[in-house]
Order: sequence, then C-alpha cells, then structure tokens
Amino acid sequence: MSWHWRSRATIAVTCLFVALAACSDDAAEPGGSEGEVSSSSATGDSTAAPLGSSESAGAPPGAEVLGTVQQGKPFEVTVLASNTADDQARWRFTVDRVVCGKPLDPAVMAHAAQSVGAPTATPAPEVGKQFCVLSMQAVNVGKSMAVWDADNTVSLNVGDIRYTQSQKDASYSSDYARYWNDRGEVAPTFGLNPGSQGPVHGVFQIPAGDKPASVWVTSGTAIETIDGAEPGHLVLLK
Repeated sequence: MSWHWRSRATIAVTCLFVALAACSDDAAEPGGSEGEVSSSSATGDSTAAPLGSSESAGAPPGAEVLGTVQQGKPFEVTVLASNTADDQARWRFTVDRVVCGKPLDPAVMAHAAQSVGAPTATPAPEVGKQFCVLSMQAVNVGKSMAVWDADNTVSLNVGDIRYTQSQKDASYSSDYARYWNDRGEVAPTFGLNPGSQGPVHGVFQIPAGDKPASVWVTSGTAIETIDGAEPGHLVLLK
C-alpha cells in the first residue's frame, strides 16, 4: 500500500468523524425538548409544563396542565361540563395578588355583620394557620350568562401541597362578593353576561409562615370529579 493512498484514506476517515460530530451538535440545540408544548391564545403565550416537573408542582396528580402563566397575566378557561357541551362557559382570568398573614378586610366583615344586624366580628384563622386572600379578575368571554366562583375550583399551593377553601372559608369569600356587589362590581358568583367582568376572591388557610408559590385554576366544574382530576391552568406567584 503506497504512502499516498494511506494518506488519502486517513483524510477521508477524519472527514467522516467531523461530519458525524457536527450532526450530533445540531441535534443538541435547544428548542426540541420532548414533553414541552406551547400553545397561543388571544391573551398571549401559555406554556404547558411537563407533568412531574417543578413547574407543574401544585397541579393535582394526574391532571393535565393546559398552561402555566405568571401572576398578572390573563389566561382563558373553557369550563368542561357535559351538560353545557353546546354552550360552554368561557372565562378570561387574571390573578392580581395573594395577601397572606393579615386579618380579613375589616370593611368586608363590617358589611357582612350589618347585613344580618350583628356586631362586627374579627375572624381568626385556625391555630397555627394564617389567612390568605386571593384576588382575581374574571371576564365572561363566552356566548351566554355564566356563574363562577373559587369554591372547589381553585387551590392555593405551597410547593406540591394544595389548599382549597373550607366551608367556612367559602362563606368569607361570599362576604367579599356581596361587599363588592353592593358597590357596583358584580362578582361572577352572581352571574355575568358576555363581555362583563367582575372581581373574584378566595379565602384560604395555610400554615403560618408558609408562602404560597402557585394557584391552580381548574377548567372543570370542580378540581376533581367522578372522572378524576380535571385539566387546568397553573399560575406562578411572584
């Protein structure tokens, strides 16, 4: 075998390895990760987090995460209910804020007491717990009047631990709804027509000192139904 032939063979093999390495580098470029699906809506981009990832912590086990959004960003929810398949309720929600560790709004509590002729009470959380008040805006973007509230449709999450409203907490939320309703801001719990908007409040109790990281908003009539955990959106708090 001549020296020139061996040189040409060596060069050819070297080029082959270089080409294979280049192909491998191209396949490792970002943007092609499995399990990540982006969807666009009229309100902006919403990214579905892979189940089991840290970004999906707070979603009920087995629930499909339809989108993950930041606090203050609007997102749309179509309520999945078999009896409204031909006329589904559609909402555009925005999570404005979550305030923890403070008493419930004194003005709301005074209004609730006056409505039944009772002295104003100052509710206390359970021992070792703190109140967290969720404030949202809801816009009816459907085609007919719809009703919605945060009772058993929203959870406030500390990591992967989910807190929903107790019966007492839900009564406090109703106090907030009636307070704002009497001031001309109709909450969706009283029904909103298409194009109308109103405030939503949720009252939760979580361990004192804990800080919530996310809010789960289901697209079902409840977070869990006889069919299991319903799909929903995860809102990451600031």
